[in-house]
Amino acid sequence: MDTVAILVAAGRGERMGASRPKAFLDLAGQPLLLRTASAFDAAPAVTGIVAVVPRGLEGDARSMLKAVGKLRAVAPGGARRQDSVLEGLRHVPDGFDGVVLIHDAARPFVDAELILSVARAADEHGAALPVLPLVDTIKRVRNGDVVGTLDREELGAAQTPQGFRFDVLGRAYEEAFRDGVTLTDEAMAVERLGGRVVAVAGSSANVKLTTPADWAWAERALLAQEGRA
Repeated sequence: MDTVAILVAAGRGERMGASRPKAFLDLAGQPLLLRTASAFDAAPAVTGIVAVVPRGLEGDARSMLKAVGKLRAVAPGGARRQDSVLEGLRHVPDGFDGVVLIHDAARPFVDAELILSVARAADEHGAALPVLPLVDTIKRVRNGDVVGTLDREELGAAQTPQGFRFDVLGRAYEEAFRDGVTLTDEAMAVERLGGRVVAVAGSSANVKLTTPADWAWAERALLAQEGRA
């Protein structure tokens, strides 16, 4: 099974309050993008990696990722996440007919087991993503008032990597762009066409780093893992 991981790192990371895009910031001694790329480089299920970064920083990214043996391309990102993913898909090798994994570069704690689980499910069913069950009671709020309680047994928090057979995602993306649809994640493109998306068990460790508090937590966790705390 050929599996190409597209690492989406094209955001500016405004909520981090830094002068550089989040993917290029140092996280416990290594840039965030390098940490995430290294996780996929070490995963046996992955055969290639495409990094999508802010336009104009492609050269910096190539230098940063020079030790990542499975790196196939560095692509410039677009205005929206779906534009960046499309650029990544365009840089997948010609003739590819395997599985693509779309992953937030801001999730550096992804592990090989989760990567393999998603890739296998996507290969078998066409589309798959990791989901965490919700533990809090979820309320529907309208204009500041609680108007209902949702059944959390039917709800889950989506993570990445989200995996797809290349032809499945390509067709779904083509339809979404043709119809002018704004996608909140990649699975939505398949869902809106009635395609099946399989949920696999997510990982509580697979946290997305969004705020300075997330970053501080991640640095402490990495330093502890590496015996530097």
